[in-house]
Amino acid sequence: MQSTGEQQMVTTGRESRLIALAAAVLACLISVAPAAAQQAATTKPQMVEDVFKNVQVLKGMPVNQFMETMGFFAASLGLNCTGCHTAESLQDWSKFADEVPRKRTARAMIRMVDSINKEKFGGARMLTCWSCHRGAEVPQTVPSLAEQYTVAPEDPNAIEIVPGMPKEPTADQILDKFIQASGGAQRLAALTSWTATGTFEGFDTYHTKVPVDIYAKAPAQRTMIAHTQNGDSTTVFDGMAGWIAGPDRPLPLIPMLPGPEFDGGKLDAVLGFPGGIRQALTDWKVGFPVTTIEDKPVNIVQGTGAGKTRVKLYFDQKTGLLTRQVRYSDTPIGMVPIQIDYTDYRDVAGVKLPYHIVITWTDGQSDIELTGIQPNVPIDAAKFAKPAPANAKYK
Repeated sequence: MQSTGEQQMVTTGRESRLIALAAAVLACLISVAPAAAQQAATTKPQMVEDVFKNVQVLKGMPVNQFMETMGFFAASLGLNCTGCHTAESLQDWSKFADEVPRKRTARAMIRMVDSINKEKFGGARMLTCWSCHRGAEVPQTVPSLAEQYTVAPEDPNAIEIVPGMPKEPTADQILDKFIQASGGAQRLAALTSWTATGTFEGFDTYHTKVPVDIYAKAPAQRTMIAHTQNGDSTTVFDGMAGWIAGPDRPLPLIPMLPGPEFDGGKLDAVLGFPGGIRQALTDWKVGFPVTTIEDKPVNIVQGTGAGKTRVKLYFDQKTGLLTRQVRYSDTPIGMVPIQIDYTDYRDVAGVKLPYHIVITWTDGQSDIELTGIQPNVPIDAAKFAKPAPANAKYK
């Protein structure tokens, strides 16, 4: 989960009550079962209760969705894993199972939120952890005059379609401009494969840069291998299926399941060959208010993946190039956004490709800086095969 710094709290008097409330929705309720963690994931999704210990409330979901749920809690309270778990859990996965007061409070709060949604909103998920906490351990109970009389910076991710907004430019016009800006249909069709080298930095590399290799083949195959200190972290999409293998994962090999995982893997692969963008999504929509990213006006187009994943694409109004992708993964307790930013576009065989990619989500942030891209090179089909389970160097 994204590290925002651990806070030491006194467990007596008023502060004890604040700890209980702060934990209300941070339901990191689990630990990895050692035997299950050593098993490679199969095509049948492994459910959280089959992999983790001490799951009492959030049962019946695949492992990856469970981890996204943990990220939602962390984002809502501005904490990392040890905000609810013991500090020892970072060195020993089994310690995540330890029972602590915060977990009991968290379980009660999860049930409370679920009950409110059922009783007051007909089962619609109108209330979540974020509704009250909004990045703070303790919900604010007194109005903030500073917030009331200060214009907060606009979050372009929060911009949504407004009924009655002009439908110009149309989705077709925006996508046509992107294709032309990327090099034009003829040059895009001539790019059939590429390999790249560079650096990768994230929480799983202890925020230091490590080597990364990317292999891409049209129309929708992509493999990325980050050579972390604890072993290779590999993401593969072969055009029909995808997998994630990493030493930092609760399972050494996890398949991309139908829905946000599969849709995201496919979209990332397709965007390596911009000419296929129209086929990546369906139900294209426009009608968003004007907004900016890094003070540059952008046009927003929304599409839908095969698994019903909602995706927003942000295109620079001046250059026509893709600036940002935001897609949403639905979990039982809230919607999780995944943001990907694209900058430093360079010419690769007449096609504009981004050399700097930053992936941000509730569990962390990954920074990819490419140093070279080789176009139209032969790539062994084995590069896009189902990867072997990750083997951690340090356990």
